[in-house]
Formats: sequence, C-alpha cells, structure tokens
Amino acid sequence: MTDTITPDVETSTPDDAASEPRTLTTHVEIRRVVVLVNPLSGSVGPRAAAEVAAILAEYPCEAEVVELVGDTMDAQINTALASAPDVLFVLAGDGTARAAASRAGPKGPLVAPLPGGTMNMLPKALYGTTDWKVALRNALEHGRSQCVSGGSVESQAFYCAGIFGSPALWAPAREAMRTGKLSLAWTYGRRALRRAFSGKIRVELDGGKARRSEALVLISPMISTAMDEPVGLEAAAMDPADAAQAFRLAAAALFSDWRQDPSVMTRPARRIRIKARSRIPAVLDGEPTLLPHDTTVTFIAKAFNALVPELHAPEPASAEGAV
Repeated sequence: MTDTITPDVETSTPDDAASEPRTLTTHVEIRRVVVLVNPLSGSVGPRAAAEVAAILAEYPCEAEVVELVGDTMDAQINTALASAPDVLFVLAGDGTARAAASRAGPKGPLVAPLPGGTMNMLPKALYGTTDWKVALRNALEHGRSQCVSGGSVESQAFYCAGIFGSPALWAPAREAMRTGKLSLAWTYGRRALRRAFSGKIRVELDGGKARRSEALVLISPMISTAMDEPVGLEAAAMDPADAAQAFRLAAAALFSDWRQDPSVMTRPARRIRIKARSRIPAVLDGEPTLLPHDTTVTFIAKAFNALVPELHAPEPASAEGAV
C-alpha cells in the first residue's frame, strides 16, 4: 500500500511556527514538489516521511511525500514523474536515486537525490553533505538547475564513476571500512572472495586499439579533476604489476589523487568497449553489479537536470568524493 503525506500547517512544530517564513530559491520556479522516501533505506528511517512533510510545510509550495513500498517502487517513480512536479526529491538508496534520474532524463523535472543510501556518491557530489535535511533545505532555498552528464551500460546509468574489473569487487568493502561499518565490510569482503574475478579486461576507447588492463575507472565530468568541459568520460585504465598494487589502486580510486601512478593511463572517451573471458564485475556509483563479458559504455552529455544549491555547485577540485 502506498502512503502519501500532504504537508499542511499542522505538521509544523511550535518552534517552526515561531520562526521566520522560509523562502524558495529565485533561480528556478518551484510550485509543486514530490518527495519519494524509502524508510527502509540505509540512513533514512521510519520517521523520515513525516520529517520531510514538516520541513516542506515551511515553504510556499504544494508538496506531496510518497513512501516507497517494495515491489511497487518502479511504478511509484513513474507515477511521480507523470504528475509533472517542478522538482522530484528522492530520499532513498543509491540505486533508487539513479533510477529516478535516469527516467526523468534531460526533459523531465529537476531531480534532487538526497543522501539516504550507503555510499551516497551522487548526493555527496551534488550537495557536499550526508545530512539529507541540510541538503533538502539548501536545494529548496538556494537551488538552481545543473545539467548532469554520465554514462550508460546495459541499461544502467551512472553519474559519478564506474569501476570495471577485479578491483570493483573490493570497492564496497573499502567504502564500508571508510565509514566504520566493519560488519558490512566483512560481508562485502567475503562476497568479493566468492565472486573472485581473474584475468585482465580488454578496453577499446572510441574504437581505438584494444588495451589489456587489470581494471578501468570511468569518471563523469561532474567530479573529474582532469576535465573542464563535459566532452566525455575520463577513462583511467589501470595496469598494476601485482594484486597488492591492484588493491591499493582500487582502494584509492575514488578518494585520492592517483593519476600520477605510472600504472594508470587516462584520457576522455565517449564510447568504451570492455571485454573479458567471463562476466565483468563493476561498481556503478557505489552499486555493485555484474556485466556481460562483452559490454559497451556510452557517454551521456545531458543525462538529467539536478536541483543543486548555488552555494555548493559541483566543483571538481572541492566536491567530496571527487576523483
């Protein structure tokens, strides 16, 4: 069953009522807002929908809060988009945020993926915070339209980075370790060992000569520190000498400056073909997946339009998680 909460003045607390009225951004017109909330997602919780409704009640716009429910999530996303809101906020996991942005496309409403998942790569790149309440208020009060580029592979979109090859198996475990979630890191580590991927991948950039590599990282222009214009995905082919070096590069790939490593070759590309002897492990914006042994990644110059606070417009050099 779908729960929809329509905010009204009664949802505000006494402190809210006593505070000064909130104002919406002047950069875009926001008359109607829809917020999709998954209370079962990583950092959301059962009270999130009511908390969202209380916040939205402070702003002069029509708002609808929808709790996502199990197998109906896809239909709920489609219904929300069909209602043509000015902004679609998504407080859910990374996969749900990517799905909403992908379906909205460049002609759909503004999309604002709030940090409600585990890795939150896209929300952190757009808003620079893991506090969804701060991100929500900043977007409403200071937001502007920001075109987001990305990549697409096997009908899956990514907007920050994709890791392909054996190091992708360890990326979720590394992120869980970074955030202090040791039990989750152990689970991901055991899964990586069970799905061990051996052998190199072959990479062709824009139809060029194939190169054998241990791994490939594709980075969106939004967070790449190596590109000033969205001319393609930054392709970083990694060819470490041994497994230890491969793990070191995988651990550093998303959160440090690794381009000076002699085993890394980078260049922009719009069409990337990846081949291997078996299915290819990958991590797309923090979400692990398995791809066919012969797969192609394409660059999307205008993937969707995000509502981004002017005070934190994505800047490669300073965005948290920039690569």
